[in-house]
Amino acid sequence: MNFYILTLFPQMVLDGLRTSVIGRAEEKGVLSLEAVDIRDFAGNKHNRVDDTPYGGGAGMVMQAGPVYRAWQSVTERIGKSPRVLYMTPQGKVFNQSMAEELSKEEDLIFLCGHYEGIDERVLEMIVTDNVSAGDYVLTGGELAAMMMIDSIGRLLPGALHNDASAEVETFYDGLLEYPQYTRPEEFMGRRVPEVLLSGHHGNVDKWRREQSVIRTAKYRPDLLKSARLTEKEKELLKTLDFPVEI
Repeated sequence: MNFYILTLFPQMVLDGLRTSVIGRAEEKGVLSLEAVDIRDFAGNKHNRVDDTPYGGGAGMVMQAGPVYRAWQSVTERIGKSPRVLYMTPQGKVFNQSMAEELSKEEDLIFLCGHYEGIDERVLEMIVTDNVSAGDYVLTGGELAAMMMIDSIGRLLPGALHNDASAEVETFYDGLLEYPQYTRPEEFMGRRVPEVLLSGHHGNVDKWRREQSVIRTAKYRPDLLKSARLTEKEKELLKTLDFPVEI
């Protein structure tokens, strides 16, 4: 998969993404990262890409021209117009299902706004998806784009050292991940659950699934409404010492 990030801060994006899993995935050829500096398409000697808003108001607005030309530089080079994700708190909140859907694309363009936003006209022309990192405001779209690319990229075959990891972690099957433990067996009086030391894979899997259900009920009960639960797991929820609605 190829990720193109239209941004005013290309080095910030690349330095962050080329660390850890996504960086190793790029080195292995699983994905590619390209940060396109919108200022390179300013069309003026000062590389200015913003101006005051029509109608008045505080702050500055990114101009349509530089954004459009940055987008055009990518689409003309690759010979097609892939989906363009605009990072905005007005968009649909990003989640794991969206990450899985987007991971099936061959190319994705992320548009990172700054200041008070981007001229609406160019958004209408090129954006296919308005996406939000959550119900809060960031200084720019770069952090949101990096988060989403990390989430999408790690789902690509070969991105993780163990591809099974992406299938059994948090939000798999609509549930939170079970608790994890490693050596030593005892830490400050707290022992690793005996079932994990038993070597019985069937019992371990059963315990982990139960813990995922319990943890979801405790910390994110809202997820249970769409989680795929068995009748036995629904009965388990009724035995917990805190109220759970499903």
